[in-house]
Amino acid sequence: MKKLLFLIAVLGVVSMFAGSVKSQTLYFCEGVDKSGYPITESSTFNIPRGGGYFYFLVRLPYEVGCSWISYDIYKVNSDYSEDYNTTISQEDMGYDWTWFWKKVTFYDSGYYHVYVRDCNGNTLASSYLTIKYK
Repeated sequence: MKKLLFLIAVLGVVSMFAGSVKSQTLYFCEGVDKSGYPITESSTFNIPRGGGYFYFLVRLPYEVGCSWISYDIYKVNSDYSEDYNTTISQEDMGYDWTWFWKKVTFYDSGYYHVYVRDCNGNTLASSYLTIKYK
């Protein structure tokens, strides 16, 4: 009985800490509101054959601590291997920023993996994205 009560207490403490953990997140969206939250978030976008844009929004539970970051974009193949596509830089950032966004244009359909890296090369967040032609 004591072991059961101890286990329940431990699980309760673990769940309290798990609920308070904040994570860094990369959102893909049609816009960003004044408070830094995504407008019409999605992981799939339909673009015209001439290209289309949407936004990358990064939200962190801490200050970025850099004056620039980069978005490394890889195209994901059918075997789930990744081929480097491009890097987009975001400069003139504030060291104390906890969220930031970038308007990005895509021209090709496909499945992509985007990595957000800080000025020291650390990965802040990553996410997958599907682009389809209209």
